[in-house]
Amino acid sequence: MDLSTTYLGLKLPHPLIPGASPLADELDDVKRLEDVGAPMIILRSLFEEQLAHEQMSAHSGIDAHENAFAEALSYFPSSDDFRFGPESYIEHLARVKRAVDIPVVASINGTTPGGWVEYAGLLARAGADALELNLFLVPTDPEESALDIENRLLDVVRAVRAHVTIPLAVKVSPFYTSLPHFARRIESEGADALVLFNRFYEPDIDIRNQQVVRTLTLSSSTELLPRLHALAIVSGRTRLSLCVTGGVHTGLDALKAVMCGADGVQMVSALLKEGPKHLAIVREQMANVLEANEYESLEQIKGSMSLTRCPDPKAYERVNYMRILQNWRW
Repeated sequence: MDLSTTYLGLKLPHPLIPGASPLADELDDVKRLEDVGAPMIILRSLFEEQLAHEQMSAHSGIDAHENAFAEALSYFPSSDDFRFGPESYIEHLARVKRAVDIPVVASINGTTPGGWVEYAGLLARAGADALELNLFLVPTDPEESALDIENRLLDVVRAVRAHVTIPLAVKVSPFYTSLPHFARRIESEGADALVLFNRFYEPDIDIRNQQVVRTLTLSSSTELLPRLHALAIVSGRTRLSLCVTGGVHTGLDALKAVMCGADGVQMVSALLKEGPKHLAIVREQMANVLEANEYESLEQIKGSMSLTRCPDPKAYERVNYMRILQNWRW
């Protein structure tokens, strides 16, 4: 079965990509992922705050007063919370590149343009085959409009693009009023791919100690549904290569994403739960389902559920919404 796809301009034997996470923190784990057939590796993200540390002295300022108002400061990470520093990240990237024969993608998480974007060029020169820019921003300023936020993030994409010639993927959250419009603006800034979506981590509160409790719940297949919806809307309306991340645990999950227009399918939670071998299992599930339905290649189903196949997407979405609400019974 031909499961090949093209993502970020790179020809891959199949679309199942280990996403940015601890999965690639150790060389042995990276090699295991390659051994089970991973077509690409995405390293965990470096954060803007790390890269701008010397200019802003952010962590030293926070750490020096960490006991002064603990309730508020529990929202901030300490410098010890990060797995890699900027220099060690470059070294790790170089080691991974030497260890495997598949493309290696570096990842940066940033929300403001600044001197740190020059680091993108350093990653490219260190051997990264592509760069994933994770635009994770939680708006908190009531004076900042949605357009202001979009423009600020687009400034980041533009600045990073100016420092790299390698393929650039932009990972975004689901919280945009008009995702298709924002996708086109991202495309206009020179990005090559759009990744849907980064996960919005929701902190809990420890009432007794008045502190923020950081929790991380691994995804399930149910989280895939809003991503499928977004893929179906954006697919066919942009030249960006599309990738889904979050909620892909089975071969059926992956096939649904491709049917909605995905060129790449990132997996993290499923591999953290089941181990690298699960990637090969999901790949086999995909092949079996396609064969059972008499397909010869993945390309035959790609985009088949895109809303561009619908003569009136707005009416289609509205009718589905009404039917769901009107037909539900208690």
